[in-house]
Order: sequence, then C-alpha cells, then structure tokens
Amino acid sequence: MRIDLHTHSRVSDGTGTPAQVMREAAEAGLDVVALTDHDSVDGWDEAADAAAREGLEFVPGIEVSCRHRGISIHLLSYWHRPDDAGVELMLARTRDARVHRAREIVRRIGEDYPVTWEAVSEHAGPAATVGRPHIADVLVAQGVVPTRDAAFHSILVPGSRYYVPHYAPEVKDAIRTMRAAGGVTVFAHPGADARGRVVTTSVIEGMAATGLVGLEVDHRDHDERQVVRLARVAARLDLVRTGASDYHGTGKRNRLGENLTSPESYERLKAARPS
Repeated sequence: MRIDLHTHSRVSDGTGTPAQVMREAAEAGLDVVALTDHDSVDGWDEAADAAAREGLEFVPGIEVSCRHRGISIHLLSYWHRPDDAGVELMLARTRDARVHRAREIVRRIGEDYPVTWEAVSEHAGPAATVGRPHIADVLVAQGVVPTRDAAFHSILVPGSRYYVPHYAPEVKDAIRTMRAAGGVTVFAHPGADARGRVVTTSVIEGMAATGLVGLEVDHRDHDERQVVRLARVAARLDLVRTGASDYHGTGKRNRLGENLTSPESYERLKAARPS
C-alpha cells in the first residue's frame, strides 16, 4: 500500500484543483492520499469525490501555520471536524493575517518591481489562502525571477526588506484545538533547516506531551543527517514516523509518492483518533 499524507491544491498554494491532485495521485500509483492545504479545508469535498472515482482512500487534512517563540512550525492535522468552533476561529484569524501580510509584501515589492495586488489576486483565483507562493508566481510571470524557489531564496526570504512576519497560533494551542476537534496531529518537515530556523528536540518533546501524534521524518527537505536524528526522536518519544511528498503540482519539484508513510504507521495514526 502506497500512502502519501501531505499534498496541496489550488485551495492554498498548489497548482492543481483538488480533483486534479487526486487524479494525479492515482496515476502515480498511490492507494491512500491526504489533501492538506494551508489553513483551509475548502478542498475536502471535491477531493473526496474525486478520490472515490479513482479508487483512492482519501484522508481529509490540513497544514496549519504555527509558531513557537518566533520560529515557524507547520502542523498537519487529519480527520478533525471542519465545523468545530475552535478550529474555525483559529483558521479565520490565521487566514486574515495572511491576507494583510501578503498585501503589505506586495506593496513593498511593488516599489521596485512590476507586481500588484490585482495580479496576485488574479493568479490566486479561488484559493482560500493567499500567500507568498502566489506572489512568487507573479514574480516569475513578470520575469523578475526564473522560478518560485528563486523568489523564496531572494525577494521573499526572511530578512529581506520585503519580508513581513504574520500572526500564527502557538503550536501547543493548535495541537490542543485540533485534538479537541477529533484531529490527529503530525509535525510537518521538522528538520527543514534550509527554510529557516527549526525548533530543538526539547520543543518536540513538549509538543508530544501536549498531544502530538506523529513526526514527518521522510521529506525532501531533510538530508540524511536529519532523517536519522528525527527517526531517533520519533522512536524515543513513541511518535508515529510518517513520510510524504508535500506535493504542490508544478509549483515545486516535489513529486507525488517520492516519500511515503508505511501501512503500519498509517494504522497507528488512525488508531490515535480521539474517541
């Protein structure tokens, strides 16, 4: 069984519709796939319908942007109730903050490059979560940078004069909120230090004590050193080891199924759902 528990659609910063992601997952030979758009569950119904047509087992999920003492943490949650009041409040505040932040980044960039909010909004289309990836794509379209990755390593990199921080919930609060809504949480790409600062093992210990269930060990952004370290952390803390593609369509080089979650780990995640 081939299981990929981390993908994105146009609802956030992927390039395909939820249905397209499911079709591509089937073509890639996957059996189980999760849709985990940033801070939004708007793609669940479309993805679930398409997954059923393709003979896939669909896992409803989300990737929540969190923080711990100024360090960005991405938290995956699976199977939570989307209409839970606590979840809705947390996500609404996060999405609002993202939009205000994106507008300010565009304003700053627009002083030096031909980028406008209208162009970013048009590119984002129906996306529920507008963010830096959409700005990056407009920079590519305008010929300012050659690729989305190039934009993130130059104009949009933290510390540049165009960068703007944003609100995100404290990660332990997010874990509690998702658990109260029936969710199972996994720390996404915890060792992706090329993206910026990562938290220490002691922070992961605190997250585990709060209710974190899994650790995304196998990920494109982890080198061999990080995989070994995180696998040991997961084993010591009895966290479920997961792997996934973090697929974004043509927006990133990540390919569906390039990292997978084992069937044994998947069963452990399902068994961890709060009763």
